[in-house]
Amino acid sequence: MKTYIAYYRVSRKTQGISGLGLSAQKTSVTKYVTAQEGTILKEYTEVETGTNKRDRVEIHKAIQMAKTAGAVLVIAKLDRLARNVSFVSSLMDAGIEFVAVDMPTANQFTIHIFAALAEQEAKLISLRTRQALAELKNKGKRLGSPQNLTAEARSKGVSIIKENAITNDRNRQAHSIICSCKDKGMTYREIAEHLNGLNFKTRYGKDFLPATVHQLYNRLNLQHAA
Repeated sequence: MKTYIAYYRVSRKTQGISGLGLSAQKTSVTKYVTAQEGTILKEYTEVETGTNKRDRVEIHKAIQMAKTAGAVLVIAKLDRLARNVSFVSSLMDAGIEFVAVDMPTANQFTIHIFAALAEQEAKLISLRTRQALAELKNKGKRLGSPQNLTAEARSKGVSIIKENAITNDRNRQAHSIICSCKDKGMTYREIAEHLNGLNFKTRYGKDFLPATVHQLYNRLNLQHAA
């Protein structure tokens, strides 16, 4: 029987309203382990605050326990955790087996890509936000004083700009994966299946098709060459 070490991550501020609070994470992980006919040896819960997000003491404990017990580290949700460089480095150094319930096909190769792009993505989002505001100003749009805007209006404006930036950056992440897969000799159909398995979506929220992969590969290659 395969054994697992479970790791959960919650925020004091958002746990009560989040769609993936502690209870939901435990349910998700338990269902997965049960389906694999495994057993959970130990559980670790990280309660994040504004000051300890970079440290994440519990994840290091969970990784060490998984290594000592020869167990699989199981987490409910990978995306943001994979963007933590400290977590990725520890996971790579430990050489343990891990699985994310929301992205079960992810592996070391996948999170290496996420981690490598994390810092660049954060910088791009900030840059695109500034560029978008500058473009509006150059077009003669009155941005006005932030004090004259309601909190809702400010939040909505920033959210739209960030959403557009994230969409572009997700395309770049997909492009990095596509290029790596192409170097390995994979077909566009195989790459599309790989992206879909990693829960990547097109800018319209749809699954990738071979033609979509081909178009994204060509379009971003042209942008890089320009």
